[in-house]
Amino acid sequence: MDLPLLALLVLTGCVDLLVSIAPGSNNIPDANGNHKDDGSEDSRRSHRTFQQEGVALSEPPFFDLTVPTNLTGLVGKTAYLNCRVKNLGNRTVSWVRHRDIHLLTVGRYTYTSDQRFEAVHSPHTEDWTLRIRYPQRKDSGLYECQISTTPPMGHSMYLTVVEPETDIIGGPNLYIHEGSTINLTCVVKFAPEPPSSVIWSHNHGVINFDSPRGGISLVTEKGPVTSSRLLIQKAGPSDDGDYTCDPASANPATVRVHILNGNAPCSGLTPCLLPPTSEPEPTPVVENASAAPVVST
Repeated sequence: MDLPLLALLVLTGCVDLLVSIAPGSNNIPDANGNHKDDGSEDSRRSHRTFQQEGVALSEPPFFDLTVPTNLTGLVGKTAYLNCRVKNLGNRTVSWVRHRDIHLLTVGRYTYTSDQRFEAVHSPHTEDWTLRIRYPQRKDSGLYECQISTTPPMGHSMYLTVVEPETDIIGGPNLYIHEGSTINLTCVVKFAPEPPSSVIWSHNHGVINFDSPRGGISLVTEKGPVTSSRLLIQKAGPSDDGDYTCDPASANPATVRVHILNGNAPCSGLTPCLLPPTSEPEPTPVVENASAAPVVST
């Protein structure tokens, strides 16, 4: 096309005509200005393909909201925060810690100097995971998964890092009368999952439930709060000492059991059981309180 003609078309606002005679166009005007299509199937197919691709590229990304957002981690055990993104396209996913607005990862790269944090992503998947090695209680808080749209899209998750607590009810000292039943209940709380086992020991030796002594039983109930109940019937002097409850993946707890014989003194530190006493006889009521007492001689 001649440059003078091109300038004239621009000045007169003939934009449609410019588009229609753009290089490579199949819509070519004739001498009278009428447009004619070459009618080729390849041209129509290419046009449809371009439209389809344009629709696909215009679909915005979004987060999979079925992924859990309230997570509990265990001190010292690697924690994973997973973010699932649909239709990501050529955008990137970042992780930000809300506590200090600290950028942790961008794509598969880690931006923080704290090497405990790392981005994990497998190619051709929708999962973008923040891995935290050796988490501590201070790592608890809000984390946000962000998509590099304009403005950025964010999806928040809350991580609670806990340290399991083990406690024997009634400790640290228990006083048991000789001949009665020792009843020890160990409770494990704040564990991400129930402990696989709970081991009891007496004076640093694992308790043998099949020992000739007999009368020893254990009942363990697992759940959000795990309880383990140790029963020892007919307590004797040999049962005195330290009892330790040691759950897997949690700290142990110890209680001191004191076996009291029948002559043990009672005090504020030794809650002895006193024998029952008979009720005192009622004081007789004197009808005439002003009468002088009778003195026998």
